[in-house]
Amino acid sequence: MTGLLRTILLMPWWTATLATGAKSFIDHPLIGSRRLNEAGLHVARVRAAHAMAARRRARVAPRVRAEDREAFARDGFVMRRNFLPPAVFARLHEGLAAWQGPCRDMVQGDAVTRRFALDPALLAAIPELRALSLHPEWQALIRYVSSFDVEPVSYVQTILARRGDGERTAQTDPQLRLHADAFQPSAKAWLFLDDVPEDEGPLTYVPGSHRLTEQRLAWEKRMSLAAPEAERLTARGSFRVQEDDLAEMGLPGPMRFAVPANTLVVADTFGFHARGPSVRPSRRTEIWAYSRGNPFVPAGMPDYAAAQAINSRRVNAYWKGRDLVSRWIGQPWQDVGPRNPFDGG
Repeated sequence: MTGLLRTILLMPWWTATLATGAKSFIDHPLIGSRRLNEAGLHVARVRAAHAMAARRRARVAPRVRAEDREAFARDGFVMRRNFLPPAVFARLHEGLAAWQGPCRDMVQGDAVTRRFALDPALLAAIPELRALSLHPEWQALIRYVSSFDVEPVSYVQTILARRGDGERTAQTDPQLRLHADAFQPSAKAWLFLDDVPEDEGPLTYVPGSHRLTEQRLAWEKRMSLAAPEAERLTARGSFRVQEDDLAEMGLPGPMRFAVPANTLVVADTFGFHARGPSVRPSRRTEIWAYSRGNPFVPAGMPDYAAAQAINSRRVNAYWKGRDLVSRWIGQPWQDVGPRNPFDGG
């Protein structure tokens, strides 16, 4: 009775949040409603989010090369080898190799994701990082792919695969399963700082899986009905996909980005992607960024993070804020003290 009363009292709030990026099928009584999803609620939100994204993206398009727009339309990602001039990339790599600073770790299965905030100290120590964050093509590609003309959130990121005693399964490490991050277009970017071997945890992506086809919409509807009873991340709106589902949607198998250092990949993570398996203990180090906003806002909304003083401090502010309430909501990002991005452990 208490839960029912709470749901009734909060119904205006639940209804309003349908016009946001809310995506959990177990925490939101309307998003998770079987009756509403049978009537097409989830599919309607997907359609609306993609229509709004197309309008926002059109405003950013003039800043992006025609060949990159064509590649994105076809594949769902843009890949650019030798993104930075060799001398600039060498200085960036050397600067990070000689630097040590605070970071946070998240452990999933036997993999560790380690992130270093691009805070004022790091940007001052390595000017090439600041220059990259302001690079017009870095900015334009992330904004175009995400459709949000706002400052992305950026890190130096290290992926340590097959570390420790954790299990190496798709159940314990959800990043090994192909998935879409959310029901809306969004972007992640990787500038790889070392060569990425095919068998050491490369990024994988299903080309063309960002497109909103009728087959994809039918799959989205089926998943919306199954999600409340599915595994945790699917239930929270990050749908996992099976290989058989790809064939039903007319999609190819995933490709692996076994690429040389200084390759940039910017991908729409509505498309299906994952981290490939690693056959041995390995390390992948990259400059990583993401951008995802409210899918139902029009173009031209103010970007409060555009100011460098705000943008360079927001990651640390988020981590510290989460620390303060970790007793109630948990904190997956643990402070592990100073490290170097190229450390192997």
